[in-house]
Amino acid sequence: MFENKNAALIAIILSIMVAVAGAGKLMEPRIENRPVPIQEGAVPQLPEELKAEEKGEPVLRVYISEEDRVEDMAFEEYIKGVVAGEMKPDWPEEALAAQAIIARSFTLQKIKEKGGVPEKNAHASTDIEEFQAYDADSITRQVKEAVDKTRGQVAVHQGNFIRGWFHAYAGPRTAQADEGLAFEGPNPPYIHVVKSPGSQMVPPEEGIWEESFNLEEVRHAVKEQRGNDPGPVEQFEIAQKGPSGRVTLFKVNDVQVSAPDLRIALGSTRMRSTYIEEMNMEGEKVIFEGKGFGHGVGMCQWGARAQAEEGLSAEEIVKYFYRDVEVVKLWE
Repeated sequence: MFENKNAALIAIILSIMVAVAGAGKLMEPRIENRPVPIQEGAVPQLPEELKAEEKGEPVLRVYISEEDRVEDMAFEEYIKGVVAGEMKPDWPEEALAAQAIIARSFTLQKIKEKGGVPEKNAHASTDIEEFQAYDADSITRQVKEAVDKTRGQVAVHQGNFIRGWFHAYAGPRTAQADEGLAFEGPNPPYIHVVKSPGSQMVPPEEGIWEESFNLEEVRHAVKEQRGNDPGPVEQFEIAQKGPSGRVTLFKVNDVQVSAPDLRIALGSTRMRSTYIEEMNMEGEKVIFEGKGFGHGVGMCQWGARAQAEEGLSAEEIVKYFYRDVEVVKLWE
């Protein structure tokens, strides 16, 4: 009798355990091996100003500054001229491809924000001061292949075209927008300070530089940028540096002036960067010693070349210089 009761009790316990186990299996989530869909809004829409061909490629109105006229041009044809104008056409294909992605992003962001070059009734311009460099005569096979392999690809951050800033050589590291460009407003989250590779291959004229300026030149440059005359220059010093080590503010007598603005006023091919390592006043002149060529924001072109030679893809290069961005395809 006692044994029968024990047997019955054991049977009941076993039944409960089986039922619970079965229920656990029914509640176990089903795992499917399928791609995660692109979040809604992750791929931006083309600016309304642009019209597209059948395959979705936009047609641009490009102001040809040398001839003072506007020409309709397929977007990808325009990008080939930009890549050839902004980067040495015989560089590695992946570096050229990264430049193509950034050139598209730069163009679309400018059109979306400002309509391109509205004063010329155009979406883009071949004048480097207005838009990007453009050199159709320098388009090579490598440039064509680099542009074709990235056809329609742009860099986006949280569903928006990035500001595709780039420069020749960053020196030791890239800059934030507010220090390299005196950009007004918060620093874009994708623009960050990173070490720039490739210093060993940079030619001396773009790597380490020295330049002197007459103090009267400095006085006029400050007046041009600030609108007030600091007077004869008796004091000229670095007032502030940014996260990358670049000068952000100079003090001329009692007047503070933005370093990026002063660089432009003095001549950006003479004062090649604001990464200043030495600054000395000698008599009627000031002597700068620095590193880098350009504002230092975004993609370093010499760094992109070095990474391409190391085997990185165009997308990997872009994602190194621009934080948390995605490369998406807008047209076939």
